[in-house]
Amino acid sequence: MSWLNIEDKVAIVTGGASGIGRAVTEAFLAQGSKVVVADMNPNAPQIDGTDSSNFLYVVTDVTKKASVNEMVDKAVERFGKIDVLVNNAGINIPRLLVDPKDEDGQYELDEKVWDLVCSVNLKGVFLCAQAAARQMVKQKSGVIINMSSESGLEGSEGQSCYAATKAALNSFTRSWSKELGKYGIRVVGVAPGILEKTGLRTPEYEEALAWTRNITVEQLREGYTKNAIPIGRAGKLSEVADFAEAGLCGTAA
Repeated sequence: MSWLNIEDKVAIVTGGASGIGRAVTEAFLAQGSKVVVADMNPNAPQIDGTDSSNFLYVVTDVTKKASVNEMVDKAVERFGKIDVLVNNAGINIPRLLVDPKDEDGQYELDEKVWDLVCSVNLKGVFLCAQAAARQMVKQKSGVIINMSSESGLEGSEGQSCYAATKAALNSFTRSWSKELGKYGIRVVGVAPGILEKTGLRTPEYEEALAWTRNITVEQLREGYTKNAIPIGRAGKLSEVADFAEAGLCGTAA
């Protein structure tokens, strides 16, 4: 038995094929939990030492209700319950509200970007939470962990749409905790700041963000930790996973 006592817990992790989601998946599996990864990637992540009987990968579009419901049905069919949902799937496309430097508006917020970011970060969270909560209410137990962001608390230059969706997640978390608490379901939030590099930090992402802040990509990279984090380094994905584990075992506020 591990000190967290989460063996045989069943967790759904959206966006679990990479980045924070993968780190959370690996942490749960290492503690003996059963994990369902819901991700758009057609290829399941290869996780060393994984017991295949404890792992289920379901290609899922979190913006489509039918896809989400099918994923949750498969999770319950395979493992019989859902103890935790980690609402981690998200997208960030840096854009300015108005860009006086470029009359073509290459990095200006438009409806296409708005709709995509809001669809994944808001609609996806809502659909997954609703589908999982229906099962949790039947069980009279469960935990929903919403992966927010520091930007949802402070705002972020060049990332207003993303920051707005993460602020909305904070409100989802508080509201759903009041709605679902009476059924024995806890809803908690995790709001990471600047983290170590993952595959999601692409050259295209960095170029766009640097443009919105009127700096070079090199200056952007220097600023990831310089004068931004007291400890002097970026956060580790494993540290975010630790918070998710704490949320599941009931030790997180």
